[in-house]
Amino acid sequence: MTDLDARRLRAENLGRRAEALCRLSLRLRGYRILASRLRTPMGEIDIVAKRGKTIAIVEVKARGDWDTANEALNARQRGRLARAAHAFLGANPRYAGYVLRFDVMLVTPWAWPRHLVDAWRA
Repeated sequence: MTDLDARRLRAENLGRRAEALCRLSLRLRGYRILASRLRTPMGEIDIVAKRGKTIAIVEVKARGDWDTANEALNARQRGRLARAAHAFLGANPRYAGYVLRFDVMLVTPWAWPRHLVDAWRA
């Protein structure tokens, strides 16, 4: 295994643990997890959650500190997530009347995830 492979594996494992922690956090706040690591033709969505009549498309960012985590989502990624969200809704017409919201959850070492509700509009 090369150093690059080892780094990718560590990053993949960190991402999976961060997403699991975020799913737990969302469940404790009354969300129902509809999908995790959802692959669409437009890209992957980390978490799709529902609470009431709202569908939250949640992007998880795990970094060493809050500022780095908060800056990790750029405009290109937001566009990809918006397209993936619309692909999800197209494949699940039962959610057509729901409000669509884009959230970000920031994960740093030894801290509970920070949930940025309605982080941006698509």
